[in-house]
Amino acid sequence: MRAGLGGVGIAAPQIDDNSRMIVVDCSESRRPCKNHGLLYMANPVVISSHGERLGREGCLSVPDWVGMVPRAAEACIRFDDVHGQPQKITTSGFEARVILHEIDHLDGILFIDRVVSGKDLMRRMKD
Repeated sequence: MRAGLGGVGIAAPQIDDNSRMIVVDCSESRRPCKNHGLLYMANPVVISSHGERLGREGCLSVPDWVGMVPRAAEACIRFDDVHGQPQKITTSGFEARVILHEIDHLDGILFIDRVVSGKDLMRRMKD
């Protein structure tokens, strides 16, 4: 997750593990945002989501591309923590986007599958 350009999340299938597990940490993102810190989320389930915002996404699985993707502005997620204890969080903004992006990986969906239009897919600019 940290090895990639601006990496703030990773899903188990991205490292060849079929577990329903994601790790998210928006606390060190390039743009400060409200977040829950480092989250280890097993079997995450979206309980509810509200609103929709278009935002730019990239992915370690598709490193040379970014795209504009619609995502829920707010989401309530149920999951088991690193100790196997059930948890529930409500998240919004960038952190919600990251969690929803990583949950998509668990279902075999990449951000490029959600890009509204081919015009919204762009080559990543190198830093």
